[in-house]
Amino acid sequence: MQSVYDTVCNWARKTSTSIGELRFVASQRDDMENEGDGLIYKLKYWPTLPSHCRTADVYRALSVMSQRPVNRHWIVEHSTKMRPAEIDQLLQHLVDQGAVQVIDGSKYAGGALVPASTR
Repeated sequence: MQSVYDTVCNWARKTSTSIGELRFVASQRDDMENEGDGLIYKLKYWPTLPSHCRTADVYRALSVMSQRPVNRHWIVEHSTKMRPAEIDQLLQHLVDQGAVQVIDGSKYAGGALVPASTR
């Protein structure tokens, strides 16, 4: 049986490692000009979804989008089952509903905004 000290140390090691990984990934700016249309999406309100869009991947992407802005590249990279064409359809559906704030990422080419950063 582990002592409390060992348990806390193991937890701290796992936490700092995962945070370190997130920090490393977040510090790399997505190349929005080469991947997608350079637009950044932030969910304004939870949308009404058609039945074929009610999947774990879609809910996961929407959950992240409700917390921070993301670009198409981020969604493609973090989706396990959605194809880029399906992601494009989802984003178009969200834009048509007015459920997302669309930000032109080209204004932030100097790296002032890192869309996939954790806050």
